[in-house]
Amino acid sequence: MIFLTGGAGFIGANFVLEWFRDHDEPLLNLDKLTYAGNLETLSSLQGDARHLFVRGDIADGELVEQLLARHRPRAVLNFAAESHVDRSIHGPGEFIQTNVVGTFRLLDATRRYWEGLAPAEKGAFRFLHVSTDEVYGSLGEHDAAFTESHGYAPNSPYSASKAGSDHLVRAWHHTYGLPVLTTHCSNNYGPFQFPEKLVPLMVVNALAGMPLPVYGDGLNVRDWLYVHDHCSAVRRVLEAGVPGQTYNIGGWNEKPNIEIVHTICRLLDELRPRAGGGSYLEQLAYVQDRRGHDRRYAIDAGRIERELGWRPAETFESGIRKTVQWYLDHPDWVAHVQSGEYRQWVALQYGGAA
Repeated sequence: MIFLTGGAGFIGANFVLEWFRDHDEPLLNLDKLTYAGNLETLSSLQGDARHLFVRGDIADGELVEQLLARHRPRAVLNFAAESHVDRSIHGPGEFIQTNVVGTFRLLDATRRYWEGLAPAEKGAFRFLHVSTDEVYGSLGEHDAAFTESHGYAPNSPYSASKAGSDHLVRAWHHTYGLPVLTTHCSNNYGPFQFPEKLVPLMVVNALAGMPLPVYGDGLNVRDWLYVHDHCSAVRRVLEAGVPGQTYNIGGWNEKPNIEIVHTICRLLDELRPRAGGGSYLEQLAYVQDRRGHDRRYAIDAGRIERELGWRPAETFESGIRKTVQWYLDHPDWVAHVQSGEYRQWVALQYGGAA
């Protein structure tokens, strides 16, 4: 069995679904079910004995210890995180609690469990921590892309909290010998993404006839990674990564935000033309820039390609088309997210608000 945290969120849920597409090994899924944790995403696994879901917090060390002792996983994969930069600016406390305190408690419970394993199990065990390229800070227009040796320079409460969690993971390896792996991904997009992030927000707002808000001049640059490619990379790192090492995961797709918005509008013009005619680009609206908005991120994913043989399967053009089509094909999922209906099931099942 593997033990995955944050498996009802966007990236974690995609990982869970793909895991059971390719594996029969059971998976223990621990998720706090905050606003972005959506069990509807995992509805296809209802009744599947291989998927054991537990509602809980990685900061609950006693619960984590009980789950580890009961289910005896061969690996822990930490996807759990507060991850939206805007939310971290307005309320940083939750980010410190989950990303720093939560990671510490998860690490410490895992260390005690790992130390009690038999030698063969202990040698095969892995703790994989999923992090972000945002810990590296911002790049200039002509700077080389981030490599794994790039210094940390986080600029938002979110990225600072993730940097803190990364340092804890590194320390638990060097101090206690815990066999850890850390991955740094670029901007993910794809199915089941909560519509506060750029790609789903643009699709949802466009279809609703609402403004398409773009920060500042729209020229902030990110590397774009299709979520299924990210999941395949994490699986590869779990299989063959060297304990103590970090691996950057990127899509080799550096693009400014405004180009992403234009691409989405062109696809919607093709796939779902506006009832009154004209282009969705007419809804474009520039808004005041985010405080501390990093100008450019760029991932050099050469190490994972050279050492582990992984490359993304999707180009940006193929991935973004699949993503837009998915949102067009799943209006009920989007409607439930927007209305909060997806949380009613959680309240019914767990006796309280999500």
